[in-house]
Amino acid sequence: MNCIFCKIIDKEIESNIVYESNNIIAFLDTDPINEGHILIVPKKHYLDIEELPSEVLNEIMELSQRIIKVLKTIYNPNGYSIMQNGGEFNEIGHFHLHIFPRYQNDGFGWKCNEKEINVSQKIARNIRKAL
Repeated sequence: MNCIFCKIIDKEIESNIVYESNNIIAFLDTDPINEGHILIVPKKHYLDIEELPSEVLNEIMELSQRIIKVLKTIYNPNGYSIMQNGGEFNEIGHFHLHIFPRYQNDGFGWKCNEKEINVSQKIARNIRKAL
């Protein structure tokens, strides 16, 4: 497989690992938003969050909580962001969760589209029913 994260997991590519277990690995992002930007990656190759076994997803979320506590202690940020892109917006093709400290005026932000998007009880009801 030609996946850069799989190569990191297999130790074919050097990385700055901050945590590793049987199921997941966490390392510093090579193109960070801010210092301390960490990626958490399952060791098995998955694209999207719904493919992850609950055990792996739970471990990722528990680690993210621990990482945030550490980032707050080390960097004293104004806040933090946790971010994950799925489907064709996952530019690597391997599930990964971004966690990074945030500061006022750090330049990172959402770029929202200008069109008006419908929000209604009907939409909420349809999603609730599907769940």
